[in-house]
Amino acid sequence: MITLPEIEIVQKHFGKAVHDVAVRSLKRATVTIDPESIVNVSRFLFKDLNFRFIIASALETDRGIEVLYHFSLDVSGLILNLQVILDKEHTEIESLTGLFEAANWIEREMHEIIGINFRNHPNLDKLISEGNWAEGVYPYRKNEQRAEGIRSENSEQ
Repeated sequence: MITLPEIEIVQKHFGKAVHDVAVRSLKRATVTIDPESIVNVSRFLFKDLNFRFIIASALETDRGIEVLYHFSLDVSGLILNLQVILDKEHTEIESLTGLFEAANWIEREMHEIIGINFRNHPNLDKLISEGNWAEGVYPYRKNEQRAEGIRSENSEQ
């Protein structure tokens, strides 16, 4: 079993907010945390452990909407993914734009294509579709609502 000191520090500091740890190699690990802890854990990684925010990504799975925040510890080459799992019916989480300006556009993109509401984001206006997608239709969601939106668009043509 591979252990990483940075992961142990996060586990010790955030305790029960850490749900799971998957260390794949000395260069890649995923830490699953409470969604409510995303800002505090991200700030800790950045300010205390010198990680750099790279980007975030999201996808719908059977477990919910999984959001991965990708961080790099450049000195060692470690890529640490913070994972949160949002309930499909309550896809809301705090924005990281207050910590990282770089989170701005990727959060807007995730809001538009998968339907995540980023609380306290400065501008969640559409970024990709220019407003030509039906309201509430998120192209990266697997739900029936998306299928209904596509069927209505096709029937109008």
